[in-house]
Amino acid sequence: MTSHGIKDRVAIVGMGCTRFGERWESSTADLVVDAATEAFETSGVHKDAVDAYWLGTMNGGFSGMVLSSALKTDYKPVTRVENFCATGSEAFRNACYAVASGAYDVVMALGVEKLKDSGYSGLTRANPPSDGTSTTVTAPARFSLLAPAYSAKYGVSRDDFKAAMTHVAWKNHRNGARNPRAQFRSEVPESKIASAPPVAGDLGVFDCSGVSDGAAAALIVRAEDALNYTDQPLYVKALSFVAGPGTGPIDPGYDYTSFEEVVRSAAEAYSQAGVTDPAAELMMAEVHDCFTPTELVLMEDLGFSGRGESWKDAMADRFALEGELPVNPDGGLKSFGHPIGASGLRMLFECWLQLRGQAPSDRQIKPKGRRYGLTHNLGGAPGDCVSFVAIVGSELG
Repeated sequence: MTSHGIKDRVAIVGMGCTRFGERWESSTADLVVDAATEAFETSGVHKDAVDAYWLGTMNGGFSGMVLSSALKTDYKPVTRVENFCATGSEAFRNACYAVASGAYDVVMALGVEKLKDSGYSGLTRANPPSDGTSTTVTAPARFSLLAPAYSAKYGVSRDDFKAAMTHVAWKNHRNGARNPRAQFRSEVPESKIASAPPVAGDLGVFDCSGVSDGAAAALIVRAEDALNYTDQPLYVKALSFVAGPGTGPIDPGYDYTSFEEVVRSAAEAYSQAGVTDPAAELMMAEVHDCFTPTELVLMEDLGFSGRGESWKDAMADRFALEGELPVNPDGGLKSFGHPIGASGLRMLFECWLQLRGQAPSDRQIKPKGRRYGLTHNLGGAPGDCVSFVAIVGSELG
């Protein structure tokens, strides 16, 4: 075990999340203010009571002043972090550790990104220079390798796996259609998803997450102080972050049917939280559905499905809102897009709503006696990525 964990030592007492989408009318500072203001209002915490801030952004700015100038904080420390697509989760993780260490009483983690203002579709970052021998492969192309690899390993026909990918997109768009904060709010028929223009391999347009702007924020305090702010805090049960060695693309044994980084981070998170059967103990999960085959592989890496079984579980609606373990009940990256700094905290915001029974009635999950929610981010590419898993719960113990 690489971490002793901080189970039940810190709690979330307030959260905010903006509407995600093409937010041409709002600046980065506007999004910061909107997310933070909602977090303050839900907790009753005044801005002046916050001791320190952690800001997650990939390209929203290169110092903590992105936040301090927007919120006009009173000379408080602001730490800016970035860690691929897990940037927002990294801000949350570090903010939690700061409170658990005793260094601060009240902190905020905030993630923000405006990708639409870049003028093109994709991430606003440049790859480091190379000697010219490295090939440039797009993210859709890299993740498209999962589908044929899975089919070959488990003897699943191309058509059957494509149908499962289509069903994942249909499920997540169905959930997003019920979420006023989502970028895409329309259900999409499976026939339209399956016949959409190709992007890479078997990935069509609807198999890929969108590009959007957005922000989300969380206020964190010591667990013993949580009830001073809200009668429904969320207690942090586990935080696990893994950076892989990056050997997948050069390892002849790597078969593109699993993310070892996810397997390792999930195992550590379950150990910290005391979870032994995640499929039976979790009320919900928000996972990194950057592409539809990614979600299918994640179901197995996170222990929700047996190896070679996730495509059948998806088709059987095990992960639908009404299923055994709802996955991406807010619509996921498919419906929200993926403003890098904000996504991890947006996932936690859905846990905040669902575990407190405050999600809209048409997508509120029935607890079934379960108390935990899980969030997962990965960043990078298959065999060459980072992975984050958090588990939060509505009760101590």
